[in-house]
Amino acid sequence: MIVVNTLTKRFGARTAVNSVSFQAWPGEVFGLLGENGAGKTTTLRMIATVLSPDEGDVYVNGRSVRREGDLVRHQLGLLTADAGLYARLSARENVEYFGQLWGLDKKTIRKRTEEIFVLLELENVGEHPVGTFSKGMKQKVCLARTFVHNPAVLLLDEPSNGLDVSSSNAVGDFILREKAAGKTIVFSSHNMGEVEKLCDKVAIIHHGELIAQGSIEGLKVDYSARFEDAFLRLVGARK
Repeated sequence: MIVVNTLTKRFGARTAVNSVSFQAWPGEVFGLLGENGAGKTTTLRMIATVLSPDEGDVYVNGRSVRREGDLVRHQLGLLTADAGLYARLSARENVEYFGQLWGLDKKTIRKRTEEIFVLLELENVGEHPVGTFSKGMKQKVCLARTFVHNPAVLLLDEPSNGLDVSSSNAVGDFILREKAAGKTIVFSSHNMGEVEKLCDKVAIIHHGELIAQGSIEGLKVDYSARFEDAFLRLVGARK
């Protein structure tokens, strides 16, 4: 579903992403790992057509992000760190509004919103204005908004950021449910426990370059270490 081919992005003299390549398939959760500033968010934004690559390309279900961006966008759900919620609208109104932007009919929007709110434990606060919500609650509304049009591909930048343990588990369960439904999911995270629980494969990015990729078990075997220790060894060797 997603083929990233020698993807490169520069901001002035700084190369944020340098010739990164990987593939993620339907029914798979693919993790992008790296320290702050490694290039994870920039990579996700290029896949999502928010940023244009300077070199290389991404293919989503055979569609090029450089040449067929409009067609690619309709297959994607993107969660970013910038919430962009309407504070005066209720959680339900925020999600339903984005359903309308995606061209869904009212019946479908209502059904999808109800399903997602139950899964993300938002059903009791759906009518409350999001301006009164905690950071974690706002994050869950953003997730609901990302999923409302039932996209085939989910791009999630730190999906459990700001969530307590219970809410984080609800998000993880939702991701696994979407995986079981055949979705392709790419997400970034600093939480190694979350990555081990959810990901089938990972790519580790450091200073914009891909330094390792493969299964978590494979990386643990290669470095004869726990996954977190393997990650620290890989990153530490490049400093």
